[in-house]
Amino acid sequence: MIIDQIDHELLVLAQQAERDLRGIFEELDRISLIHSDRILSAFIHNHVSYQDFADINGYGNYDPGRDKLEAIFAEVLGCEDALVRPQIMSGTNALYLAFSSLLKYGDTMISLSGAPYDSLQEMVGLFGNSTQSLKANGVHYEQIELLENEFDTEAIVARLKNNDVRLVEIQRSRGYAQRSSLRIDQMKAIIERIREVNTDVIIMVDNCYGELVEELEPGHIGADLVVGSLMKNLGGGIAASGGYIAGRADLIAMCADRLTAPGIGKELGANFNQNNSFFKGIFMAPRAVNAALKTAVFASYMLQKCGYKNVSPSYDEHRTDIIQTMELGTKEKLVAFTQGLQEASPIDSFVRVMPAPMPGYPFDEVMACGAFTQGSTIELSADAPVNEPYTLFMQGGLSYEYGKLSILLALTKAKQEA
Repeated sequence: MIIDQIDHELLVLAQQAERDLRGIFEELDRISLIHSDRILSAFIHNHVSYQDFADINGYGNYDPGRDKLEAIFAEVLGCEDALVRPQIMSGTNALYLAFSSLLKYGDTMISLSGAPYDSLQEMVGLFGNSTQSLKANGVHYEQIELLENEFDTEAIVARLKNNDVRLVEIQRSRGYAQRSSLRIDQMKAIIERIREVNTDVIIMVDNCYGELVEELEPGHIGADLVVGSLMKNLGGGIAASGGYIAGRADLIAMCADRLTAPGIGKELGANFNQNNSFFKGIFMAPRAVNAALKTAVFASYMLQKCGYKNVSPSYDEHRTDIIQTMELGTKEKLVAFTQGLQEASPIDSFVRVMPAPMPGYPFDEVMACGAFTQGSTIELSADAPVNEPYTLFMQGGLSYEYGKLSILLALTKAKQEA
């Protein structure tokens, strides 16, 4: 039994944690109810029926289920239209599809949240020699750094007054940066300020890891385009593939033309018998996100009480995504904690994870992901670049109870390395 392997002092502390965290958990339940209401209302409004789960193969013509699914995503995300397809393989794929659809030779894009996370940097062309990067195809890239985790409003406004920028992008989640993830109220303020000086620039939000965490989504606060993966929050741990792009109808039409072909757009695309899992995934997403947040809050509390430094967010801090970071201090503790998470996973628990190279990342990585869907990060997973200060990035957890057991075993393993 897993519980028999857990340090007794940690079990006692876990009991105290749940007493202290009761109020925070109740607030997470309140937000989950808001999203459950929004999603259930969207299902009812769009008249979803059992026939919408039919397997439409070949070209995928005339798929009313696909159309209803995309209408639901648009409604939930506060947007006009959406593209939700199994042909979009990941969040990175969805972002590249959006960028390459909207940015042409000579266009300029600006990241308003500093450097993008590691797996996007080769896509942009900040390193590597891909002929398909944005920079290799004539797109000009700029970035404006955050100032103490706030948007540099003065610099952004000054730059956009020139009216020569096609698209600005906000990365909601921290990625591997040592910063906090960005809140909805921060994004709302900068979007409103941008619109005061430039009404034409496309405002795009990388929403990965942030869906259903706060009461509103980026589409509700004026973002033109919102992008994410179904192997994260909105797949609910049920979707086995897929991604989404939601936003203004004209921009979604451009992305659809890029995905299929001009003149075809959203009309084609077999569902590969995934409609049922996509519908069920977004339906269950509020509960999955709620469990992931509770797991992260519990982990943060336990790590802080055990004396670990730079645990972010703090257990009592406002959250805008499901990511929890923890500075383990040494390579040995980092690897031990990650191994503990893997050992308490339902899949591949016997695998002993070790640092290794990973495509798209500049450092060796250590990763725990004993998930039912390969690469799913709404299921409990963690990864880290193996370099100082040995910060682990953890996310997900389909069940708080399973997450709790995994955290306690991981802390036990790390304690044994002390």
